[in-house]
This record gives sequence, structure tokens and C-alpha cells, in this order.
Amino acid sequence: MSTVEVRAFRRGDRDQLTDLVNAHVQAVTPGVSVPVNAVLSQIERQPGEFVVDPWVRERTTLVADQRGRISAAAHLVRYGTGREVGPSYRGTAELQWLLHWLDAPFWPDASRAAATLTDAVVAQARDWRAPRLVAEGALPAPGVYGIPEQWPHIRTLLRGAGFTPGEHTETVLLATVDALPRPPAPGGLTVRRTLGVNGTRFTAYRGAIEAGAIEVDAGVVGPTRLASQPGWADLGNLWTANDHRRRGIATWLLGQAADWLTLGGTTRLLAYTEPDEPALHTFLTHAGFAPLTQTSRGWWLDL
Repeated sequence: MSTVEVRAFRRGDRDQLTDLVNAHVQAVTPGVSVPVNAVLSQIERQPGEFVVDPWVRERTTLVADQRGRISAAAHLVRYGTGREVGPSYRGTAELQWLLHWLDAPFWPDASRAAATLTDAVVAQARDWRAPRLVAEGALPAPGVYGIPEQWPHIRTLLRGAGFTPGEHTETVLLATVDALPRPPAPGGLTVRRTLGVNGTRFTAYRGAIEAGAIEVDAGVVGPTRLASQPGWADLGNLWTANDHRRRGIATWLLGQAADWLTLGGTTRLLAYTEPDEPALHTFLTHAGFAPLTQTSRGWWLDL
């Protein structure tokens, strides 16, 4: 049985690490491959996470080197303890992602390397004197965050290390933009395109009254938003005023956004729902979105 060396990431590991990242990405999101620079940028800093990233005080990326192969890798951070740090983050360590290759006939002990690496991750969090270690799976790719259902090997690894599964589950949905409905405008409505909070905003007006709105972000690369992923966008902030519901306004707004995205070459649109949003989930599936994954968030280990 070979020795597993757990060590700090070196720049020479970048290609192997990117291959490992992309294998996990492609199990969740079809046709997406992130470049080496996106992986390296996430390791160094996450400028898109402009609220929580400034709270980070320490970062480290560890790899399990097994016979010259990077069999597993992990990236973790420690948040500060000052008053400027959000209370739920204060002093906490976060395992931003943990990945490993599966055991295979040509490499039957990759899971052993992953277990060794996980032990080292927990030890590092304890060395930081963090009271809790939270696990996520936020990779620099569209729709990949939490611990997706397509990663049962990661869930098994976390459970084996003593993590408690997260109670929060989200569904990620995907639609092809050209298949989205384009109904005619309901009577008396006009639309205005402006900058929104989460991308480009399309607001439906009946006279001077806002009847609904939708926002789409075509500069998406998952929750980290490190760089542009051509052809992909996020849907957000879709709403219809209470006295304007069930009149086709939301579907019309979706079509307006789809026309705009098509002009820019966007071909895929992601959406997200939570268990307490059954109406939104039903609307999206009827409009042509298909569930891509269910992802579990908030795995934790008390230290």
C-alpha cells in the first residue's frame, strides 16, 4: 500500500487539480469546463464574494499526493473574530470544497488518500482554534455549490469524518434559452430594461404601476462569480405584484429576458428554488426548466 503525502498545494499541481475540479463540475452541470486560471483565482481570493471574502483571515489548499497523482484536494479558510465579521461566520473555519477521485481498478485506493486528507483538514481547523468547521462545495462553475446529489462519495467522506449533514436543500434548474416561451404581451403592458441588483432587470409596467420584474445575470460562473462563463446566465428576483398574478406576466417577462439573452449569445439559463417555493418551482418547470441537481448546504462539524 502506497504512502499518501498530504501537503500544501503547489503551482505545479494546477493542471491535475483543474482536472479534478472539472470532473466534479461535469457530473453536475453539462458541458462546462473551467480553466486553470479560474481555479487558481478562487484559491487566492474570491472578489465576487465581496461581503464575506474580506472577513477571511487565513486560507490554505491541501492536496493528497499519491504516487505522484493528486488523488484528493481541499480548500479551506478561517474567518476573523472581529465585530466586522457576521456573527454566524465569526471564528468559523469553512471547507469551501473537498474533492477526490473514485477508487478504480487502475487506482484502487484513492478513497484512502481522501480520508487521510480529510483528517488533515480537520486538524488544520483545530490548529486555527475554530469552534466549527462548515463544509461546502462551491466550485468556480455555474450551478455548482453545496454538496450536490451527484457527489455521493463526498457525502460519504464527510459523514465518515463526523460531519452532520446540512438541513438546507436547494434545487438547481436549467433551461435552454431558445426553448423558453415567448408569449405576446398581456394587454396594456410595457417593459423597461435597467440595471438590477442581480444583473439586468426587466420591469413590466401597466401605466406607471410596476406589475412585475425579472433579473438575469449573464456574467455568471457559479456562486463565486470569478469570471465569465460564455453562454450561461442566472435567473433571479422574479416576482409579480399580488393584484397582477395569473395573467401571464411572469411568463411574458421570462420571454423578454430570453430574447435579450439570445441577442448576447447566451444559450443556457439557470434558476434556483428552495423547498418553501413550490409555486416558483412549478412555474419554472412548466416554462421549460428541468431540475439539474439537488444540493445540500450547511454540513458542519463541531471542533
